[in-house]
Amino acid sequence: MEGFTIEANTNDEVYAVRLPHGTGSHYNMSQTCCDMLHFSSRLLAVIRRDVAFIMNINKPYDRKVVEGIARYIRTKAHWRVYVEDEPMARIPDLRRWNGHGVIADLDDQQAVDAVKTMNVPVVNIGGAIFDESWTLDTPYVTTDNAAVAGLAAQHLMDRGFRNFAYCGTRRTPFNPWVRNRGECFRKILNDHGFSCAMYHGRHLDARQWNAVQEGLCRWISTLEKPLGLFACNDARARHVQESCRRLDLRIPDDVAILGVDNDEMMCELANPALSSIELGTDRIGFDAAWLLDQLMSGKRVAKARRQVLASPVGVVMRASTDAMAVDDNDVALAVAYIRDRISQGVHVSEVAGHVDLSRSTLDNRFKSLLGRTVHDEIERARIELTKSLLLNTTSTLAEIAPQAGFGTVQYMATVFRRSTGQTPGQFRQSHQRQRR
Repeated sequence: MEGFTIEANTNDEVYAVRLPHGTGSHYNMSQTCCDMLHFSSRLLAVIRRDVAFIMNINKPYDRKVVEGIARYIRTKAHWRVYVEDEPMARIPDLRRWNGHGVIADLDDQQAVDAVKTMNVPVVNIGGAIFDESWTLDTPYVTTDNAAVAGLAAQHLMDRGFRNFAYCGTRRTPFNPWVRNRGECFRKILNDHGFSCAMYHGRHLDARQWNAVQEGLCRWISTLEKPLGLFACNDARARHVQESCRRLDLRIPDDVAILGVDNDEMMCELANPALSSIELGTDRIGFDAAWLLDQLMSGKRVAKARRQVLASPVGVVMRASTDAMAVDDNDVALAVAYIRDRISQGVHVSEVAGHVDLSRSTLDNRFKSLLGRTVHDEIERARIELTKSLLLNTTSTLAEIAPQAGFGTVQYMATVFRRSTGQTPGQFRQSHQRQRR
């Protein structure tokens, strides 16, 4: 006898049951009901998974990762989520929570202890994996600190700084990413012929405010200025800003400060507003959710998809690094003129005329101080503006080209590809994928 068929599309939430034609009174409805109940229980197990997020959503990093996870859930999964912002409630009651999987920031001993007792798939989004003593064998999706450090070094070098420093925090078993980020930053600078002062301090708790500030002030006062300073995150960058204020140092002229996380509210509250690196947190959340979904489904996942380092999106420049650190007023004025006029299609002869120097003299000074010609600086400024417009607007390439000072889209594409190795369209798409 022909049976019934059941169709389901769990992504679109469309379900259908088809009974065979001509079954009449001879059809075994009892068996049909049993089969349907069996199918329904299996289907519900697939689409109604219970997942816990064990993380501190008061931290900007964790909060932004959750946004990426939420986007995955909206489009790809049917999860019931346990997530709490109260520290004592972050971890579900394991005696009563019968979950199917966990996404956790394992930069915390309590979280590590909890997941060790769970017999469900776990995906880690924390940075403790960079510690040599880390032994917990969990899949992870986390930040590529070498790429973060590379962005920071290039951003500060492009602004003419020749004195550099990195400010981290005191070492713990769960913040090896702080030192990893700093060591990568120092190595990149060393490879370019520069040294880098390093500081981590003795105090972890900002409530020891005076002691924190005394240590930072002592260190910063010994460093040669002008100084390009990279802080491990935005919170530490704000500590440095306060120290500079106490020392009567000008930001960014004496000390340019760059943070990480791009916590927009705190960056804009800072005075001056804080430049920061936007991490690929949305992608981290989305990819971590995808990975957990595969593991909960019992699917095999290649190692390259189980151990993922996500690239940062880019530097969000604000006032705290908006400076040119050069001991030449003409060069500084020329760079400022280029920045102010870049959308108007500025030319080298125009820049030289503005500072009343010959083109060759200004070029020689640029090469001596910045390692590039005036023309190179104009193209660099155009590329920076183009990147910003590609990432932060929905403008078409035809609209972006004149805003960035290019005469045609074709010329913009040629210069952009020569500089980045990508067309403008490829650059936008790749960074949109990272944000997703």
